[in-house]
Amino acid sequence: MWGKKSSEDEFVSRPRARTRDRNRGVDDLDDELAASRFEPSPSTRLSTAMLDLWNDLPDHVKRDPTFVQLKATMPNSGNARPSELSDVTEEGDLTPRMVFPDEAVAGKGDFLTNVSVAASLHASRGKHGHDSGGHGHHEHLTDKAPMKPWARHLRMGVLILIWLIFTWILMTKQEREEDIHQISVPKNQIKSYLMQEMPSERQVAVSIAGALLPPEYGNLTESFMEVWIELIQTRLPVPEAQRRNVSLHIKQDNIASVRNLTEPWRVPLVSSESVDVVPEVKRDHLFLLDDFEISNINLLRLQMRTNLRVSFPAALHYDTSPINMEDGVIYAAIVLIGLYAMVIFEIVHRTLAAMIASTMSVAILAALNERPTMAELVRWIDVETLLLLFSMMVLVAIFSETGIFDYLAVFAYKITGGKIWPLINTLCFFTVMLSMVLDNVTTVLLMTPVSIRLCEVMELNPVPVLMSMIIYSNIGGAITPVGDPPNVILASHEDVVKAGVDFGVFTLHMGVGTLIVFVVVNIQLRLTFRSINDFRFAEPQEVQELRHEIAIWQRAAASLSSYSRDEDSVRETLLKKARRLVQELQRKVTSGSVAVEDYKATLEDLQLKYPIRNKMLLLKSGLTILFVVVLFFLHSIPQLNLSLGWTALLGAILLLVLADQDMEGVLARVEWSTLLFFAALFILMEALSRLGLINWIGRQTENLILAVPEKYQLAVALLLILWVSALASSFVDNIPLTTMMVRIVCSLAQNAELSLPLQPLVWALAFGACLGGNGTLIGSSSNVVCAGVAEQHGYRFTFVQFFKVGFPVVIVSVTTITVYLMVAHVALEWNGV
Repeated sequence: MWGKKSSEDEFVSRPRARTRDRNRGVDDLDDELAASRFEPSPSTRLSTAMLDLWNDLPDHVKRDPTFVQLKATMPNSGNARPSELSDVTEEGDLTPRMVFPDEAVAGKGDFLTNVSVAASLHASRGKHGHDSGGHGHHEHLTDKAPMKPWARHLRMGVLILIWLIFTWILMTKQEREEDIHQISVPKNQIKSYLMQEMPSERQVAVSIAGALLPPEYGNLTESFMEVWIELIQTRLPVPEAQRRNVSLHIKQDNIASVRNLTEPWRVPLVSSESVDVVPEVKRDHLFLLDDFEISNINLLRLQMRTNLRVSFPAALHYDTSPINMEDGVIYAAIVLIGLYAMVIFEIVHRTLAAMIASTMSVAILAALNERPTMAELVRWIDVETLLLLFSMMVLVAIFSETGIFDYLAVFAYKITGGKIWPLINTLCFFTVMLSMVLDNVTTVLLMTPVSIRLCEVMELNPVPVLMSMIIYSNIGGAITPVGDPPNVILASHEDVVKAGVDFGVFTLHMGVGTLIVFVVVNIQLRLTFRSINDFRFAEPQEVQELRHEIAIWQRAAASLSSYSRDEDSVRETLLKKARRLVQELQRKVTSGSVAVEDYKATLEDLQLKYPIRNKMLLLKSGLTILFVVVLFFLHSIPQLNLSLGWTALLGAILLLVLADQDMEGVLARVEWSTLLFFAALFILMEALSRLGLINWIGRQTENLILAVPEKYQLAVALLLILWVSALASSFVDNIPLTTMMVRIVCSLAQNAELSLPLQPLVWALAFGACLGGNGTLIGSSSNVVCAGVAEQHGYRFTFVQFFKVGFPVVIVSVTTITVYLMVAHVALEWNGV
C-alpha cells in the first residue's frame, strides 16, 4: 500500500490518483443491486413528500445505481439542482460538491467526498457499536472491540438512573424567584429590615444593588454603607402569620434583648453628589451567623447605615437558605468528574455528555433551592461566542467550494518537497501567525480543511497533524491580546489597562516567552512523533475509504423515519446497501485482499487536477473574509459598535448574498453538535461557579500566597497563578476561570501587605490560561471546534488520544514558562515596559 519505505525526513510515496469507483456496486454487485433497487410506485412519482425526501438524501447516495429508477422519476431529472451536481475527474472519480450559478469551470476534482450530511461521520469508527442505520452490522466497523452486552446494559441503566434523578428534581422544585425589596437608608439613621424567615443554617446571603463601587475601588472613596444582622429576642412570642407580614413592627417594650450575630459588611459607595447619576452596581455577601436558638421569640433583622449626606436608595434581596459552599464544591467536583468520565471512556458522545452534566448541575442547584429560571439559563450562554462560531463555519463552508484549500494543500506539498516534517512545520508556522492576528477558533476553522486535504494528498493520517496544529494554535493565541479569549478578558480589564498594559506591552512580554515555548514544543513533538509510522493509517487506505462510505449510507438511513411507506421503503434500501458494504469490508479485512495501486500522481498531475475551481467565488469570498479580518482588528475602536460575533455574522450574510447558493447545503455543513456542546458547556460552567467551585480554587490560591514570607511572595504568586490556571484550564473552560482569576490577581496586587507588581501576575495568568488549553480535548474552544470539523471529514480522535499528546506538552511548556518568569521577573525584575 505504502510503496517503498520512507526515511524519517521524507515520505517517498507520492499521493496516488484516486481511481477507485465509489459506486462500487456497479460491476461486482449488479445482481444484488437489481434485487434491492427501489422501484417507486406511480403515486410516489407525484408525491411532494417523496420529492422532499429525495432532495434531502446525500448526493453520494442519490448517484448510486440503487436509486437509478427513482432518480428517473424525479421532475427535471436532467437538470439537477446545484447540490446534486458533481465534478468528474479525468479518471472518472465522482466527487460531489455544490456548484454555483456563476461557476463555469467543470471537470475538476476534489480531495474529499464532500457529502451534504449534517451529522459527522465518526460513526464508522465509534466505540460503542451502535447502529446508526437501525441494523446490527455497524459494530463491525469500529476500530475497537464492540461493547459487551452486560456493559451496554449497565451503561444504559446508569444513564437512565441519572436521567430519572434530575428529571424528578426538576419536576418537584420550582424556579427561584428573587423578592427584591426597595429600601431607602436615611442619613444619620439606621435602617432596620425584619427578615420574615429564619435561616435553615448559620448563614444568610444578602444582595444589594444601587450606587455602589466595586470592592477594588474601595480605597478611592470615603463614603460607605455598613450592613449587619441582629438577633432580637422578644418578651412575647410572635405568631408565624405575623412574621410573614412585611410591615411588621416590633414595639420597643416587647424587645427583651438585641445581639449582633455578624460583623459589619462595609460596602463602598459613590459620593453623595453622584448617587442619582451613576449606573447600578450589584454586590453579594454571605453572612456567617453566630450560634443562636431558633424559637418563636427570636427574630432576625438587617441593619443598614451610611455616612452620606443624603438618603441612599437601594434594592435589597436576602436568602435564608443559600448554598453551602463546602457542599456545593463537592457536588460541582462530582459533576465535573462525571463529565470527564463520560468523555474519556467515550460512554456517550461529548455533546450528549455536556448536556447530561449541565442538566444535572442545574438539577443540583434546584435541589439546593437555587433553581435558575429559563431566562437566566439563556443569559448564561455566551451568544457572542456561538454567533462567531456559526458565522465563521458558514464562511469556511462557502470558501471551501472555491477549491482554495485544495490549491493551498498542493502548494504546501510543492514547497516542502513532499517531506513530512517541513510540511508539519509549515502548517504550524502559519497556524501560529494566524492565531496572532485572529482568535484561535477562527484560525482552526480556516486551517483544519487545509491540513486534512494536505494529509490526504500525502496519504497521511490527519489526526496527529491536527493535534499538532491545535497545540500551536493555542500557543500562537497567547502572544497578542486578540489571539485567545482569556487574553481579551485580561487586556480589557480596567486595572490591567491602568497598570500600563497596552497592545504593544502585552505582545512584547508574551511574545518573548511564547517564542521560547514554540522552540521547546517543536522539539518535543518531533520526539513524540519520531517514527514515520506515527503519521500513517493503521490500516490500508482502501479500507478507510470503505468505512467512510458505509458511514455515509448508514447516516442517510438514520436520517429517515418510518412515518410513511415511501420513507420506510427508501430506508430499507439504504440499509441493504450498507449491509452489503459491511460484508465487503469484512471480506477485505479477514482475507487481506486489498488492492495495492503502484501508480503515484506527480506534482504536475496534482496541479492540473486541483486548480482554483471557481475564481469568481474566490474573489467574492476573499473580499468578504478581508472585510471580516479588517473589522476584527478594528473592533476595539470605541466608535465601531460591532463585536466579533456581529462582524462575522455580517460577513456571512454578505457572502451568502454574493454566492447565491443553496442555503440548505451550507447549513448542513455547520457543526451543530459543536455549537450545542458549547451552549451546554457554558451552562455547566456557570452552574459550577454558582456551586462555588471556581471561587474555591481562587481562595485556595490566595491563601497559599499569603502564607509565605514577603521576599518569596512574588515567586510563589507567579508559580501558583501559572500552574493553577494551567491545570484548571485543562479541565474547565478557561473563560470563566480567567474571569475569576483576574479579580484575584488584581486584589493581590492591591493588597498593601503583599506589594506585588501587577504585570508579572497578568503574564503568569495569561500563559497558564492559554497553554493549559492544550491539556485536554475540551480544555480550549479551538480544540472542540477542530475535533468537530475533523469528525465531519471522517477523522475522529478521542479524548485519550489528545490527552496523551497534549498533556505532556502542557507540562513541558508550563515548566519552560516557569523558568522564563523566574528569570525575567524575579531575578531580572522586568516588571514594567
